Amino acid sequence: MSTQAPLYITMHEADNVAIVANDGGLPAGTVFPDGLTLVDKVPQAHKVSLVDIPAGGAVRRYNVTIGYALKDLPRGTWVHERLLQMPEARELVGLPIATVKPPAQTPLEGYTFEGYRNLDGSVGTRNILAITQTVQCVAGVTDFAVQRIKAELLPKYPNVDDVVALEHTYGCGVAIDAPGAEIPIRTLRNISLNPNFGGEVMVVSLGCEKLQPERLLPPGSIPIVDERNVAEVGDTAEAKLDVVCLQDDAHVGFMSMVDSIMRQAEEHLERLNARRRETVPASELVVGVQCGGSDAFSGVTANPAVGYCTDLLVRAGASVMFSEVTEVRDGIDQLTSRASTPEVAEAMIREMAWYDAYLDKGRVDRSANTTPGNKKGGLSNIVEKAMGSIVKSGSSAISGVISPGEKLKQKGLIYAATPASDFICGTLQLAAGMNLHVFTTGRGTPYGLAEVPVIKVATRDDLARRWHDLMDINAGTIATGEKTIADVGWEMFQLMLDVASGRKKTWAEQWKLHNALVLFNPAPVT
Repeated sequence: MSTQAPLYITMHEADNVAIVANDGGLPAGTVFPDGLTLVDKVPQAHKVSLVDIPAGGAVRRYNVTIGYALKDLPRGTWVHERLLQMPEARELVGLPIATVKPPAQTPLEGYTFEGYRNLDGSVGTRNILAITQTVQCVAGVTDFAVQRIKAELLPKYPNVDDVVALEHTYGCGVAIDAPGAEIPIRTLRNISLNPNFGGEVMVVSLGCEKLQPERLLPPGSIPIVDERNVAEVGDTAEAKLDVVCLQDDAHVGFMSMVDSIMRQAEEHLERLNARRRETVPASELVVGVQCGGSDAFSGVTANPAVGYCTDLLVRAGASVMFSEVTEVRDGIDQLTSRASTPEVAEAMIREMAWYDAYLDKGRVDRSANTTPGNKKGGLSNIVEKAMGSIVKSGSSAISGVISPGEKLKQKGLIYAATPASDFICGTLQLAAGMNLHVFTTGRGTPYGLAEVPVIKVATRDDLARRWHDLMDINAGTIATGEKTIADVGWEMFQLMLDVASGRKKTWAEQWKLHNALVLFNPAPVT
């Protein structure tokens, strides 16, 4: 147990529960400075009742009813998920629409980073050759080729950061014309357009798959014809497709396929290697914020610090996406009230309704979100989890909404509708154009992406101490009083500029911890 003085944390003066802050929790009989005495042993981050709560009484945290007591809960009782009945989800009617007008904030000017300016105007924080794949069938061949590219070619091009294969499990064996199939297709298409790839699109196809290159990358969306080859073959000649098709008759044997991929890769590496970083305003950041392995401290330390940093980014003119439908669904009234216009509020409601219907098809609801780790970390249900998740969005007006797989086209605070799965959310934020990722965790996760730097934020001192070479920022200092939310928010903002500039690498980058891309496919598999 902790040797610190007993400490609990409340989120609002109207709350009738608080969380125990001490490392290791506190034993029954512990007396707090205000006289509260624990009836039960209470683990760290778990709730204790501050008053007598009768059976059926509302249990309030964040000044929100997170549940109803299933029995009398005397003052000092450990309050956990088995003692609570979860409230029904808020109906998507009668919501406050664009009623909150945040006070005007002074623009945050003069902050810059060193980034890679692309021809389309976007800016990358890394200079990566990405190899798009149309179907999972080619993944083994592509991976073999990528390992050779890294070993034999990449050392010749020191200005290129990495070579990554955009592997996924889609492309065939799916109902590709069914409603919802457009989501994984546009996701993969827009990932190929991510600013960190410099517009150098390289495709590996099998040949017989349903997701043909021309369907994945139709004319006008992204050039799969490399126009730079026209000058070499003449204006009237047909330019070659920028695609390696493994079933082409020219490929005789496995190594001929690998050689084709390597030859094509070298053309792209040469062009990427010619790129240089230049000073750009902080407004060119496109930041995706997410939480995973959450605990009850997430909404006390790390997520509020992210929210503070989100407000700084919006003031600097940047784009910030928050997501995870089921982890904001119970606070939909908070979001629609902060919409910049009624149209933005209605768009959020449409996304929530679509996802409600999606879950209903599987005969589940938003309560399926919470994990054993969430509950071990003190989060009793999705209502409580959602209240702590929403604070990542800060206090700015929500200026736009995008659907799963869509590309972001505006600045400000954006709601990017995604599932809450870490891997699917990250993949969809990548498709939206994210060039920097912030990920908070309380239980701990080594999550990382090869395509974009991931800044990891620990919610607790103990996690930051034990995972000292995995966590980039320790927000647990907020709970101990060593730092304020503003202190950690500014620390995060400055680290973002350093990481975006390549002056610092995140721990996930240093260890090359890369999770797989996971496409969201609500359509049937055949």
